[in-house]
Amino acid sequence: MADDLSPEQIQTALARVLLERVRQENYPSSTQMDWLEQIIPPDLMREYVNVLLEKALSSRWPSVSIVRRLQRMMTRVQ
Repeated sequence: MADDLSPEQIQTALARVLLERVRQENYPSSTQMDWLEQIIPPDLMREYVNVLLEKALSSRWPSVSIVRRLQRMMTRVQ
């Protein structure tokens, strides 16, 4: 199966797995978010930012880590 996949397809598949983990967890793993941010393809960036925004909006006191990640994402999309 992996023989039929390009490196970009594997990267996107892994990014989707990590993105789904971040989405599902109330307090996502910083390690998993770091990994995701290292490999995320441009076409998944908006979805990741939306997940982070949802997490920030769902809490009365948003995580400083989530807010900092959103700030970093702003510099990546400019």
